[in-house]
Amino acid sequence: MDLSILVQYWPTLLGGFELTVFCWVLGTIFSMVLGLIISLAQRYGPRPLGWLLRAYIEVIRGTPFLVQLFVLYYGGPLLGLRLEALPAGILGLTVYGSPYFAEIFRAGYLAVPVGLLEAARAIGMSELTIVGRILLPLSLVSALPALVNFSIILTKETVILSIITVPEVMYSVQRMSTETFRYLEANLVLALFFWALVEIISRAGRLLETRITRHLIERA
Repeated sequence: MDLSILVQYWPTLLGGFELTVFCWVLGTIFSMVLGLIISLAQRYGPRPLGWLLRAYIEVIRGTPFLVQLFVLYYGGPLLGLRLEALPAGILGLTVYGSPYFAEIFRAGYLAVPVGLLEAARAIGMSELTIVGRILLPLSLVSALPALVNFSIILTKETVILSIITVPEVMYSVQRMSTETFRYLEANLVLALFFWALVEIISRAGRLLETRITRHLIERA
C-alpha cells in the first residue's frame, strides 16, 4: 500500500469530499422539505391531489435513482430542461428522496393520538395551529430515527452523481485510480470517508432526538 499517493491527490480528494457533503446537505434539506409538503398535501388536500401524489411516490420509489438521474440529465433537454451537472444532481437527489421522506412523515402523523387532535379542535384551535404546535412536533419524535436513517442512505446515493460528471468524491477516487492504477488506496479512502460521515450523522441524530424529547417533556 502506497500512502504517498494519497498525499499527492489529497487536494483533489478534499475537493471531492466537500462537494459530496454539499450535494448531500442540499439534497437532504430540499427533499425533506418537499416530502413534508407532500405529506401535508396528502393529509389535508383534496382527494384527486392525493391520488396524484400517491402516483408520484410509487413511481419514484419503484425506479432506481440511476435511471431517474439519466432521465433528468440526458432527457431533460428534450423537454426544455437544461441543467448543468451539479444542479441536476441536487435536483435528482431532491426528487429521489422526497417520496421516502413523505412516507416517513405520514407514518409519524399516524403515531400522534387522534384524541389529542380532537381535543385541540374542541377548544377552538385552528388547524394550522394544531399542525404547528401538536402534529409536527409529536410526529417528529417518532419519525426522527427513520429520518436520520434515510439521510444516511442519501449520503451513499451521492456517489451515483459521478455518472453525470459531478466531481464529487467518487469521481475524484475514480480519477485517482485511473491515473495511478492504485485501486486499494483510493477505495479505502472512499470507505473511510463515508464511514466517518455516517458516524457524524448518526451521533447528531441521537443528540437531536434527546434534545427534542427533553424539550417536549419540559413543555408538558
